[in-house]
Amino acid sequence: MRTTDEEFIALWNQHGSASKIAKILDIDLRNVHKRRKKLQERHTIVLAGAHEKSPTFNVTIPNNGVRVNVELDNGVIMVASDCHYYPDIISTAHRAFVKLIPELKPKMVVINGDAFDGASISRHDPIGWQKMPSVKEELDACRDRLNEIENASKSAALHFTWGNHDLRFNTRLAAQAGTAFEGVHGMNLTDHFPRWKFSTSIMVNDHTMIKHRWHNGIHAVYNNTLKSGTSIVTGHLHSLKVTPFTDYNGTRYGVDTGTMANIDDPAFFYVEDAPVNWRSGAAVLTFYKGKLMPPELMEVISEGFVYFRGQIIEV
Repeated sequence: MRTTDEEFIALWNQHGSASKIAKILDIDLRNVHKRRKKLQERHTIVLAGAHEKSPTFNVTIPNNGVRVNVELDNGVIMVASDCHYYPDIISTAHRAFVKLIPELKPKMVVINGDAFDGASISRHDPIGWQKMPSVKEELDACRDRLNEIENASKSAALHFTWGNHDLRFNTRLAAQAGTAFEGVHGMNLTDHFPRWKFSTSIMVNDHTMIKHRWHNGIHAVYNNTLKSGTSIVTGHLHSLKVTPFTDYNGTRYGVDTGTMANIDDPAFFYVEDAPVNWRSGAAVLTFYKGKLMPPELMEVISEGFVYFRGQIIEV
């Protein structure tokens, strides 16, 4: 009995048992498991078992590409942002992030915007005779670094939220070429990273929003969670911090995931060697029974060393 993807998913959601579905469809049990695995990868979903210990993890991707919705009972989501990957530079934060993925076994890995810098296509002029990497050089660097994350992640869902720097790629092409090259492969940043699902934002369990940016300024993280009414995880400002907020509805968290780049990378020469309230690192979100636990930060303390969960980790 041949079934469509939708029919198989519906059967799985109804029964949650490979043996039952094998009997219904009159096929080998091994083929049921193979089909289940392929569908999970193809549709970026988890077909959980009916056993009470089998955790829920469902990812719903909208047609408009704006807000991805995630249901997660128990598990970890690792979030990194503002990588600004640069040719021939592998930051301490990136190496630590890749190292921690197999240990933490996240359900989802999120690049929360600005992996691509787009220095040569920025509206800002270069400083003096500073040579900017080409778009191709930057894309190659992004591809190499994201491949390292992919290889470490194994079965984790891979998601990428749009940052303002990432949008430089599509914006410049659209402005220069108009609609003439719309739909041509390679003209969209998403074409260059096929394993990643792109969206504007990700909402987890209807109470934790992950998006690149909202408010600006020193109180941005506080304002984000105060005004959104949810826990909210952003990048953009590179400040790497957690701000709790408690009211009659309980405690929620504002999180700035910092930058995965080195603070003194060439991408940031525009600050003219001024002191900046930035920190290099990433965030770890742990969910237990659907609730967000206090978010954790992985922070670079010096070249080759990060601090995470009370330990100094060398990378």
